[in-house]
Amino acid sequence: MKKLLLFIPILFVLSCKQNIADNPETKKLNGLARDYVTLGLTIGQYDKDFVDAYYGPDSLKPAKPAGEVFPKDSLLASINSLMNDLRVVAGSGSIDSNRMRANWMYNQLLAFGRRIRIYTEEYRSFDEESKDLFGVAAPVFAEEHYKAEIDKLDSLLPGKGKVNDRFQKLANHFIIPKEKLDVVMKAAIAEARKRTLAHYKLPVKENFSLEYVTDKPWSGYNWYKGNYTSVVQINTDTKIFIDRAIDVGSHESYPGHHVYNTLLEEKLYHDRGYVEVSLYPLFSPQSLIAEGSANYGIEVAFPGDEKVKFAKSVLLPLAGLDTTGIAVYFKALAIKGNLNYARNDAARGLINETMSRDKALTWLKKYCLMNDETAEKSISFIKKYRSYVINYNYGQDLVKTHIERNAKTPEKRWELFGQLLSNEMNPADLVGK
Repeated sequence: MKKLLLFIPILFVLSCKQNIADNPETKKLNGLARDYVTLGLTIGQYDKDFVDAYYGPDSLKPAKPAGEVFPKDSLLASINSLMNDLRVVAGSGSIDSNRMRANWMYNQLLAFGRRIRIYTEEYRSFDEESKDLFGVAAPVFAEEHYKAEIDKLDSLLPGKGKVNDRFQKLANHFIIPKEKLDVVMKAAIAEARKRTLAHYKLPVKENFSLEYVTDKPWSGYNWYKGNYTSVVQINTDTKIFIDRAIDVGSHESYPGHHVYNTLLEEKLYHDRGYVEVSLYPLFSPQSLIAEGSANYGIEVAFPGDEKVKFAKSVLLPLAGLDTTGIAVYFKALAIKGNLNYARNDAARGLINETMSRDKALTWLKKYCLMNDETAEKSISFIKKYRSYVINYNYGQDLVKTHIERNAKTPEKRWELFGQLLSNEMNPADLVGK
C-alpha cells in the first residue's frame, strides 16, 4: 500500500507533463520555437559570431546555403513576425510554462534584431545597445568611486609610488610558469568540479577537454558541443596569474558555463522538449545570465577566504611559487573587483566615440589596474564584442543579489543557483526579487 501511494504523485506529474505536451497551445509554441532556432541559425550563416552553440536536430538547420548578399530586411521581417506570434502566447497563453517560454524567446528575438543592425553597421549608443542585446543598461559610476577604491589599495599595497606599479609588482610574484600551466589549471578545475558535484548531480557522461590557444581577444572560452560535452580553451597570449587559474577554470567549467549548458540541455531540452535552448545566441539576454552566473559561481564554489587557502596550499606549490604575500594579493584583488565597472566606461567611451583609444588604454591601466598587454587585449575584446562587457560585472551583481536576497546559507545558495542554471531566465527575473 505504501509503495502504491508513492507511485501516485509520480503518475500525477507524468500525466501533467503529458497533458501540457499534447495541448494545442504547446504544439503551436513548439512550432514557433523551431522557427526561432532556424532563424537564429540562418543569421549565423552570415554573422559568424552569432551562434555560440547549437546541439539541436539537423532538420532545423537552414536548407539553403548563405547567399552573397546579407538579407537584412527579410530577416528583420521574420523576426518581427515571430515576435508578434510569441507576444500572443506570452500575453494570453493558458499555460504558465508556455507564457514564460514565449516571453523568453521574445526577449531573445529583440536582441536578434539589434545584432543584425550592428552587423550592418547601424549603431546606437552603448547603453541603448546593451538594453536591446542583453536586457539591461549597466549603472554608471562617477570617477570619484574608482578613486576611492584606488585609495584603499594605496593604503594596502607594500612600497611607494603609483598604485598600478605596486599592484603589478605584487602580482608578478604569482605568474604561473608556462611549463606549469597545464598542471595548475587541471588542479583548479578538478577542485571546482569536486565542489560542484557535492551539490549537483550531473549526467554521467558529462565531460570536457582542455586546450591552450593564442591570438584571441578573450582569456578563456567554453565551446559547448552538446551531449553534455565542452571544449574549454585558455588563451596564453598574456601572463596567467595564480588567481586566474581558479577564476577562469571555474568560470568556463564548474559551476560555470559547462554546468550551465549541461543543465539546460538535460533539464529543458531532453526532459521537457524545449528545442529553443538548443541554440545559444551569443548576443542575447541569455549571455547576461550565462556570464553573470559563471562569475558568481566562482564565489559559490570558493566562498570567503577559500580561494586564497586553496591557492596557498595547492596551486602555488604546484606552480613552484613562493606563498609570501599571497594574502595581501587576494585582499588587493577583492578591492580590484570593485573597479570592474571602469571597463564598462572604457567600452562606453569607445563605442560612443567620447574616448580615444589612447585615453581608454590609460583609463584601463589606471582604474582597472591592467598591465600594458592586458589593457591592449581588453581594447581588442571591446572592439569585437562591444557592450558585451557588461555581462561580466553587472550580470554578476544581478545574479549575486538575486541569490543572496533569497538564500541565506551556503547550501541554499547552491540550491537556488542550480535553479537559475536550469531554467530560462530573463534579466528582469533577477531585478527586484
